[in-house]
Amino acid sequence: MKVEILAGSVSKFGELWDVSPRDLVKGVVLEALFETRLKTGEIEAVYIGNMLSSSLGGQDHLGAFFSEVLGLNVPAMKVEGACASGGLAVHAGILAVTSGLYKNVLVVGIEKMTDHKPEEVAKALMGAGSDEEREAGATFPGLYAMIARAYMKKYGVSEEDLASVAVKNHYHASLNSHAQFRFPVTIEQVMKSSVVSSPLKLLDCSPISDGAAAVILGQGSGVRGQGSVNIIASAVATDSLGVADRSDLTSLQSTVLAAKKAYWQAGIKPSQIDVAEVHDCFTIAEIIAMDDLGFFPRGKSAQFIRRKKTTLGFGYPVVNTSGGLKAAGHPVGATGVKQIVEIYRQLKGVAGKKQVKNAKIGLTHNVGGSGATAVIHILKSDK
Repeated sequence: MKVEILAGSVSKFGELWDVSPRDLVKGVVLEALFETRLKTGEIEAVYIGNMLSSSLGGQDHLGAFFSEVLGLNVPAMKVEGACASGGLAVHAGILAVTSGLYKNVLVVGIEKMTDHKPEEVAKALMGAGSDEEREAGATFPGLYAMIARAYMKKYGVSEEDLASVAVKNHYHASLNSHAQFRFPVTIEQVMKSSVVSSPLKLLDCSPISDGAAAVILGQGSGVRGQGSVNIIASAVATDSLGVADRSDLTSLQSTVLAAKKAYWQAGIKPSQIDVAEVHDCFTIAEIIAMDDLGFFPRGKSAQFIRRKKTTLGFGYPVVNTSGGLKAAGHPVGATGVKQIVEIYRQLKGVAGKKQVKNAKIGLTHNVGGSGATAVIHILKSDK
């Protein structure tokens, strides 16, 4: 499998109260089209990653909605998989290209969240939880707090270890002009921030965000000036919707299974990954992802993160150069597409201040809910 990324674009992430979903999507799509020099009429299909347009925005028909905005008259559809909606939309676009049905497809991720009250957003997000979790009044901070407690007890990880993830990702976000939180934090500041659901504090949690991202996928020839970047693996796996039905709270089996498929498709090992964007909705989620993706021995990932082995300029793989969900922001439907754009730019060598030196192979990891869905892509530069 080999699909070329022809272009990628990301909007500013954050509290974008004065920007509509229409303008967010139009902006990133026009920027991507400009990069490819493709005309709108050369786009043959559109896939839109989004979770909350119905529950928050009152709009269910996003394919037609954004096709109208973009002046397109092609097959267009919404793809939903909770916070993995963007990654699943990319997966759908890849299938469309590899099938030979379409030559060039547009994938958009979009979410507009900050126009609504936090309690409304929290309720909408729990649409990705199980019936039992919702009936119990659980929220995702509460569920990940339970996961964190189980992991800390099993592997001897401290709250300071969790905080080190936030420190790293805020540092990376300080180098990212599109990030929601462009400022560094210290372990002490994370530890002193308000408790959301113990042991998770405010600075352990990703924010409510607005934003959009777009990629154009195709059967291109790699003639855009700096070598081509191809998606060489795209894998999806699922687990139980609720955490109560899982045998182990310290690992996401959906990630383990999807990673195994992706490495097999790409014909590589975890040690060959130079740069990765992983789903750090909470700091504990990044630590578990490092285990599940095989980057470090199980239970040891927190130690490697705290020793800066995944920080830009200190080791490999460099993780969440964008700032991750934690600091770049988490407009849920856009996140999986943003991850692709970040790795695409890293492999093209155009990531600016946050550029990973000599990056050739990258990975994205997008999770829905508390791990019910995981989408993994592996990208490779031909330069």
